[in-house]
Amino acid sequence: MVTYTFLAAFLCLMGYFTYFQFVQSEPFINNPYNKRQELFTQKVIRGEIYSADGVTLAETIVDAEGNETRVYPCARIFSHIVGYTGHGTAGIEATANFSLLRSNIFYGEKVVSDLQGEKSPGDSVYTTLNYELQLQAFDALGHYDGAVVVLEPATGRVLAMVSKPDFDPNTIAEDWEELVDETNDRSELLNRATQGRYPPGSTFKILTTLQYLREHPEDYEAYRFSCGGEYQEGHKTIHCYNNVRHGDEDLKKAFANSCNSAYASLGLGLDLTAFHAMCESMLFNTDLPVSIESSKSSFVLEEGAQTSAVMETSIGQGQTLVTPLHMALITCAVANDGVLRAPYVVDHVADDRGVTVEQYTGKEYGRLLSSEEAAVLKEYMGYVIEEGTGRQLSSDRYEVYGKTGSAEFSTSSKASHSWFTGFAHQDGKPDIVVTVIVEDSGVGSEYAVPIAQEIFEAYYNTDE
Repeated sequence: MVTYTFLAAFLCLMGYFTYFQFVQSEPFINNPYNKRQELFTQKVIRGEIYSADGVTLAETIVDAEGNETRVYPCARIFSHIVGYTGHGTAGIEATANFSLLRSNIFYGEKVVSDLQGEKSPGDSVYTTLNYELQLQAFDALGHYDGAVVVLEPATGRVLAMVSKPDFDPNTIAEDWEELVDETNDRSELLNRATQGRYPPGSTFKILTTLQYLREHPEDYEAYRFSCGGEYQEGHKTIHCYNNVRHGDEDLKKAFANSCNSAYASLGLGLDLTAFHAMCESMLFNTDLPVSIESSKSSFVLEEGAQTSAVMETSIGQGQTLVTPLHMALITCAVANDGVLRAPYVVDHVADDRGVTVEQYTGKEYGRLLSSEEAAVLKEYMGYVIEEGTGRQLSSDRYEVYGKTGSAEFSTSSKASHSWFTGFAHQDGKPDIVVTVIVEDSGVGSEYAVPIAQEIFEAYYNTDE
């Protein structure tokens, strides 16, 4: 009996070591509190980071005295997604830390380097990021604060991710005190694409519509509403943008017009318990399936909420907050027939000879909505471009589907964030999802839509 007990304990121990080696070792070593990282830096020169099209995003320069300097040739353009080193790590520099400090050169070369007191070259990380799209998104956002996310919905590949205000990772050491100063309200180090939480405005009508479809699967096409420019229930009045009277609408037209009155009325008839559950199934109040640091979006509306809260939430205001990445993932699920692929930004890792030592591929996160529901939402988002608030995005070379939004964020002014989220299709190229938020600017059709258009044009005008 004692023998079997020891044998079982031995097998469990070996099983744990195997699991740790192949599953948990990388996250464990990547932990910033792990002192082994210091040991790696003493033996390995930190590896390079490249874009998918071969542009150097980060490299280590060693001078004649052996001093190492981490250099970011693209500077601010990739500042948040690539990240920095020095005062801790962030971005890909953090999530791929283990790979960058690992060297897969031949064992004999390592021995020679150790004997000569030299460091071994670290492995290189090749990302999914497209340099031209990143540059286009960076330039298109211009002087505005906000974020742009570009994803490939069929695979989960992150093609571009921009956040502004930005910083120069090359001068992170010199600028650190200013960047973290408590009186600095710019929050340049915050990756707004993954960590910024905003009221979603009318982009949230994608979810309100989805809940209505689920409660009215047989008769949603019979929905009718007469918009007079505002809707009042009790002491709460919801206004359409500029008090525009949209007149008689069905659900599709109300969605395309982004009619606040219709959606405030519609929301009052929803099952709030089911609405809350649906939003949580769409990744609210939970961690997003992404390796880089991100914030949770929040949805708090529950059964028994006040009429005003229901009306505001149904049009994307109230207490609902969402990250741009989260909104992009919801859009990806619609574009991908209801199935979400987990986003990823590292394509593969290679040694100093260019030989791949680790390959990454997208994984299916799960089905967020049925293919039938996705088809209806896709139809509605297409109508936004054909006849609604996104007509500027209409093109004879590719098809666009989307939703605009304007999110008020201050009760003391009429300031609003400008939103667009959508995707485009052209035969022969993978579809892309583009989500844009422009802080404190105005309506989505005037600010976010032109930025999305520049990105779509850049992507579909290339020969890739």
